[in-house]
Amino acid sequence: MTSPPQLLTDPFLQLPTETSVRVVWFTEFAGSGHIVAYGKNLSQTAIATTTQLRRTREDQQSRVGNQTQDGQVYQNSVPRDIWRHEAEITGLTPNTPVSYRVTSVREDDRISSNVFTLTPKPSPGKPLKILLTSDHQIKPMVAANLQKVVETVGRVDAVWFAGDLVNIGDRASEWFDDNRGGAFFPCLQGRANYEMNNNGVKTIYTGGEIIQHAPMFTCIGNHEIMGRYARGGLNDEFDATIPRAVALNLYGQESLKDNSYNTDTYEEIFTLPQSQEGGKTYYAVSFGDVRLVVLYATNMWRTPNLDAEARGRYREREKDLNTPENWGYGQHIYEPIAKGSTQYNWLVQELNKPEFQQAKYKVVMLHHPPHTLGGNIVPAYTEPVQIIERDVDGSIKAIRYEYPKDADYLIRDVIPLLEAAGVQLVFYGHSHLWNRFVSPSGMHFLETSNVGNSYGAAWGGNKREVPIGYKEHYAELGDPNGLEPVVPTIVPLLGEGGKPMPYIASNEITVFSIFDTGTGRVSSYRFDTRKPDSDAMKFDEFELK
Repeated sequence: MTSPPQLLTDPFLQLPTETSVRVVWFTEFAGSGHIVAYGKNLSQTAIATTTQLRRTREDQQSRVGNQTQDGQVYQNSVPRDIWRHEAEITGLTPNTPVSYRVTSVREDDRISSNVFTLTPKPSPGKPLKILLTSDHQIKPMVAANLQKVVETVGRVDAVWFAGDLVNIGDRASEWFDDNRGGAFFPCLQGRANYEMNNNGVKTIYTGGEIIQHAPMFTCIGNHEIMGRYARGGLNDEFDATIPRAVALNLYGQESLKDNSYNTDTYEEIFTLPQSQEGGKTYYAVSFGDVRLVVLYATNMWRTPNLDAEARGRYREREKDLNTPENWGYGQHIYEPIAKGSTQYNWLVQELNKPEFQQAKYKVVMLHHPPHTLGGNIVPAYTEPVQIIERDVDGSIKAIRYEYPKDADYLIRDVIPLLEAAGVQLVFYGHSHLWNRFVSPSGMHFLETSNVGNSYGAAWGGNKREVPIGYKEHYAELGDPNGLEPVVPTIVPLLGEGGKPMPYIASNEITVFSIFDTGTGRVSSYRFDTRKPDSDAMKFDEFELK
């Protein structure tokens, strides 16, 4: 007996305007009759447009269906057919919730979601609660984190997601149905089934019913970017990004994206605000009292390891020295943002628009941290300088990369722009911890990415792995860009000797943050997954002036 067909996701909300909002959901069948019923007694109907995702696949490292170990079902990369359905609900009134339900038809089966609520873009003056999150990446504590969001603050009005939504952007199961129970959409829709085991006590976390009611605004992190197409497994493909200029030299103009990198699946999944210059990759949107500016600021993550077999941020593998097509080209930047670039010029124009200048709250979201105690801020956010060392016969004996600190595009070019424009909050992720900073002018920096796991903070005796003897000096401890972290204002965690710690970097304690536009306060909460019956605790709060 086969199980009845199901929707692959609940519906979720995208791209609200003053009078409309988009409803999106996914199925594993093309089907027909994809509609949204909405309004009083669900008496109105909107017909959805259906498209098929072009790059979603499973492979030997997927955890989906019957595959719980590498290669049990999939021996290599296999396409997975997934259809996306989107309907625009129009004629809405600001701040007025409307009930809705989606239905898809497969043969004679009508498959409907539960009933949820939607609203268009909120009007200025309406107090909102906005969830700040990032770096879910199918990590262990995400379902617990999002469940506690709903239990602690109730329904939020929007989600800001600072990148790294999944681990491998084209692996379908990471978005929809990873069999470990913590895929992206289930966690954000209260349909997760993630088991945590603490000293023999098992707890199932379901995530939170969030994006069925609240629109989500995302930015691109390094894990949304896929590399050269069909290069073995999906992990290998993800790792095989190279700069566009190098790909053009190696492979020519044809299929340049397939031979360098792409964000196709990310862009096919989400309907986001767009800019003329950057499309969905960088944009600005007004939402209530907030003007949110979203940047495309991320680079290729490579290991800091200096071993001979490491294709790292500071060196190439020894076995690849004579095969340039296998080089990693260091932590190359995906989208230019330096002064004079298209994105930089767009940002200058955006910061001068009345929609930005007249907004009560001015917030910038990006993935890469300008200030952090995390490991991923080193080296500087700049193009790698390739240095090739040769023997007397001309053969290559080493390739290394330097990153001049005085050429850090974010610190040198972008942050001064934001300071001058009166930005109150810069929100980001990437390093899988919680910490925050305040500049001398009063601009706040918040990284609240300790959602699913952490890789630690460069603080005390925990130093970053950096090369010694290179031309540049790479900071082993602290924020390399000169700010001191702020100790949480309410209940900081205590470190050695009972001293308050200015960060949370834990694989047992998960963190989320809420921006309340009614009060201007950003509150951060922590939940100890070793104590499943406990509540989330507010440990820090600050106010945007």
